[in-house]
Amino acid sequence: MIVHNLDGCAPTPLAHYLKALGILRLVSEQADPQARGWWEGDRFRLASILDHNALENFFIEQYKPTPIFNPWGGRSGFYPGKSEKSARMVLTTIESSNDKRFSEYKAAIKTIRRIIKASTGGVKPEKKEELIMALRHAVRGKSMLWIDSVSSVVGSGDNVDIFYPALFGTGGNEGSGSYTSAYMAAIEQCILKRVWDHSLRTVLFGEITVPGCNWGQSMGQFMPEGTITPWDFLLAFEGACMVRSAVVSRNTTNSMKWMSSPFFVAPNSYGYPSEAQLDEYALNKGKKMPGRGEQWFPLWSQPMTFNEANQIFVQGRATTKRSRATDGWSMARAISSLGVQQGIREFMRYGYLQRNNQATTFAVPLGRFRVPDRISPRLACLDDLDTWLGRLHRESRMKSAPSRLELVTRRLSDALFAITQHPEESLRWQTVLSAMADVEGVLRTGAGLSAGPIPLLRPDWVHAADDGSPAFRLALACALQAAGFPRNGPPYNLVRRHWLPLDRNGFTTSGTGSQKRIQTDPGVVLTGRKGIDDAASLVQRRLIEAGQSGDRLLPLKPAWKASAHPSDLARLLAGEEDLDRTMQLARALMAIDGRQWNLNPCPVRFPSDDTYPDDAWLAVRLALLPWPLADGRTINADAAIIRRLVSSDIPSAVKIALQRLLAAGIKATVRTAAAGSETALIWAAALAFPITKTTAADFLGRLDANSLKEKTL
Repeated sequence: MIVHNLDGCAPTPLAHYLKALGILRLVSEQADPQARGWWEGDRFRLASILDHNALENFFIEQYKPTPIFNPWGGRSGFYPGKSEKSARMVLTTIESSNDKRFSEYKAAIKTIRRIIKASTGGVKPEKKEELIMALRHAVRGKSMLWIDSVSSVVGSGDNVDIFYPALFGTGGNEGSGSYTSAYMAAIEQCILKRVWDHSLRTVLFGEITVPGCNWGQSMGQFMPEGTITPWDFLLAFEGACMVRSAVVSRNTTNSMKWMSSPFFVAPNSYGYPSEAQLDEYALNKGKKMPGRGEQWFPLWSQPMTFNEANQIFVQGRATTKRSRATDGWSMARAISSLGVQQGIREFMRYGYLQRNNQATTFAVPLGRFRVPDRISPRLACLDDLDTWLGRLHRESRMKSAPSRLELVTRRLSDALFAITQHPEESLRWQTVLSAMADVEGVLRTGAGLSAGPIPLLRPDWVHAADDGSPAFRLALACALQAAGFPRNGPPYNLVRRHWLPLDRNGFTTSGTGSQKRIQTDPGVVLTGRKGIDDAASLVQRRLIEAGQSGDRLLPLKPAWKASAHPSDLARLLAGEEDLDRTMQLARALMAIDGRQWNLNPCPVRFPSDDTYPDDAWLAVRLALLPWPLADGRTINADAAIIRRLVSSDIPSAVKIALQRLLAAGIKATVRTAAAGSETALIWAAALAFPITKTTAADFLGRLDANSLKEKTL
């Protein structure tokens, strides 16, 4: 077999992609059944027994065009009138031709004329659906490929609707133009008159044999710009007949009717550079109508016969674990987590979008989507967000939704699209967490309340996002701490309530309907504006609540295997960590399911160095513990310590801490300390990152080794 590099075919524009399908289909059906085709980079390759000259001669001398018609639309050639003249003349020429290449075309024309006469009395129908159904029952052969490409029947019996896949506009028309009229004009130019034989090398192999091969016709949305020949038109439409829709009957609880065009989904204005929410709609006299959707076209890297490639489109459905993919996001999820067809390496994503001042619809390439080499277990984490994302997207599209909600939702969606392509990159998972925290920051203001907070996340999110950095370890320690961790139950008094007012049903709200508002709560002290202030406020609030309940300990205990490491605290106190980013990650990680974490934690990677914070801060840390020391001694917490630190008075804070330690029998070697206001606030913020009892004992040994030795003998 000879391998041809068909450089005239490419994933973009859509016309060139469809042209590759057309070449594979026609060669396989009419010349070489064992021919194989596949994609390599930006070109299509064809393996066949035909050499270059034989391949050209096949199209010039033997190619039998598929009967394509549009008697339900304009310029079809089946009716009288000036606008029908050109197409009518081509039909007449085909009917009078003795060329065997047109035998099936002639039979189709005869059948169509008979159906038109029986259905409409020979005039253009007012209700084209009835004519389409009549033709579906009458035409046979290759004509059915065309009918399935331009129409999809949904329902059964008397309850039947016909939908028109966006690939061919409204059943073979685009505005006032007719694709079938242009197709027949191309037949006249290429086959009947043979005035474009010289252009085939350019069409097939990309060779510029004759400059300026411009037919002067438009391919509409298939090729908005660029030089075309009638051969481009013919072969692209022959390939489009592989993208067949189906007759579908699907009942759902809300009587929704589903389109069944291969890899066709509702539009999502996410995951591509030129994204805009308006892309999800079609404007008609200023009114927003449902958009025309998007379609994902497969790029397979393994040589396939036509039958094998055709099965990709016949089975062209992508499903997630829960349901069929219905929009761009669920399509990305389906491709990344479950795959769709062995041998497909990439998908070319096209959106049928309005452009040119909303006057024209084009098939706009939205980028390539790579199919992962293997299914990453990390992607299962995204299952936690499916329902929430649906609600969030709906809320962001409401007329009353503020622009900031749309903005943060878009950022989150873009980050999620990136994750599906790069599931093993921890920093991308952190970008998703940060984006979710930003979304909650807008929701807590009252916008999009019905979306609800981030749902409970499985502990595997920690493994996916762990990049081994101190910032992530500190964020996790802060996020999962609570007042207590019962052995046989979930943690209680979690810190998430200081970020969001929550109850069992989501946000704590007051009022109903349009008067529904977030209920104020004095315990919500985190603002999301400045990390250092939020961390200090968290500690202050917990000490206030402890004092109100008569508790003399700081009720912030670390979760199992999620505590702050001494070297990470040392870096934080030295000003080497970005507290804004750390607290932003913490706000999202607060959604980790505490019960699941206790049963199956995902511990982070701790550092191996033995750097410790300043001894004076160790005294402050030990004076604000959530439990007694291992030897039973209790160090009563004093809220005055945190107040002094927040007011930039480190000497007074250290003095009070040393007094508390001395009252518990601990004689620290440190006597006093002094630093600037910024350092004092960092000292206060660092208390929001809990330590274990083992770490506390280690700190105590550094401050008062003799006391520790005496008490443990």
